[in-house]
Amino acid sequence: MSATAKRVRNFGPFFAALAACGALYAAPGLDPKLRIRQADYYVREFEREVARQRGGEKMVWRAKNDALDRVQALKIEFPDDPEVERLFQRVKSALMKSKGDFTDVDAGWTIYKRNEENLRKIISAEAEREWAAVLEKHKGNVLPKAFPTPAHKEVLLDDLKGKFVVLDDVQYPEHQFYGATGEFVYCGKPSIGFYFIDIARRDWLGPYEAVKRYRRNVNTALEDVKRWSIIGEIVNITVENPHPSENPVGNLQYGWVVKPVALYVPGHVMAVRDDSGDVTGRYIGEEKVETIKDGWYTVKTVPPDVTPERLMEIFLAAIKEKNYKLYCDCIDPELQKDDIGVDQLRYHWDLHQARFHKEYVHATFGKATIKVQKGFDESDARENFFLDEAQRNTLKRISGVKIEEAVVESKAFDENGKQLGTPHPRRLIRRGGGRWYVEDYAPRF
Repeated sequence: MSATAKRVRNFGPFFAALAACGALYAAPGLDPKLRIRQADYYVREFEREVARQRGGEKMVWRAKNDALDRVQALKIEFPDDPEVERLFQRVKSALMKSKGDFTDVDAGWTIYKRNEENLRKIISAEAEREWAAVLEKHKGNVLPKAFPTPAHKEVLLDDLKGKFVVLDDVQYPEHQFYGATGEFVYCGKPSIGFYFIDIARRDWLGPYEAVKRYRRNVNTALEDVKRWSIIGEIVNITVENPHPSENPVGNLQYGWVVKPVALYVPGHVMAVRDDSGDVTGRYIGEEKVETIKDGWYTVKTVPPDVTPERLMEIFLAAIKEKNYKLYCDCIDPELQKDDIGVDQLRYHWDLHQARFHKEYVHATFGKATIKVQKGFDESDARENFFLDEAQRNTLKRISGVKIEEAVVESKAFDENGKQLGTPHPRRLIRRGGGRWYVEDYAPRF
């Protein structure tokens, strides 16, 4: 007999005992009192799990099925037993709580979505008009159809110089690749030919950054868009493998190199290169966005005497209302001193925008717990009882700048009023008795 078979044989009684325990709740011959005590154990375990979630829902409950199965069997067999009825009511209550806490939905929670949609329509209308104007401007030099592409063995590059092409299925970043001659997005396939859109130059980078600003400041739904339209000028021909890797898929392909003139996302935005400002691109209507948004901001500044709880409410409003300046003003300046810190703020801003677009629409905040992390604590009644004024002043002087930390918990709710997840703690900081700032700006609500 093999070693594995011996181990299985030795553990046979143990597995049999486990199976017997698992069927205990369905064995009517056992002492009902024993079955009730066993069921009570699993109900208590389930109640503890629910309590630890603090109103949040989770996918896997360790004791839930045992509690439900055992109490169900008892309830069916002993429907009038008072102890069984009490277990039944406890499971009933715990089951409801395990589905997540909920509250009444306030109409004001989703105003930001309606404002965002109205602004999208304004910018979209301007983009549509401008796109039509660009097409009209170049209509004499636009290829009648993009595909099949002009055959490279039949058409010379000189024949296509000054020609434009409209591509309506630009999939970025899915079709992005780094080739031997540059960085491109490919459009097409071997049977109909390829266009390689040059995305390494400012003709793409400037407008693309402008589109990202639109997504960040106007409408987060743009992140769901997978296909773009461009009009571009044919400027070259090259040979590339659109699927380069250590083990390339496919062969080298000829493709016409396209320099973008305008990027267009129907229903959203159009962007063009523009070197007149501090950046190299703009989206149509960008100059009026902040003026429009200023009219819907419910709060514009952080008062110097703001409480931790109120600061979190302002922080929430800044994110929902897409007020990036206010968002930054809520956050600890120490976290914004270098380029990495600034990039981190922008990165987590995008994450917050995505969550309020897809997951939750509002958050509430608990009462702050404040502790002195460094320096002399004037509020410590126990120590101050033993110190006179001179001693307290000495301790203030030698302890340095006082740093206080506040912890505020947030609960996030979806459009139906259901709480999502457990409460999340967030830390705030105050130095030298000054203003409170958000330190944990990254976590979800």
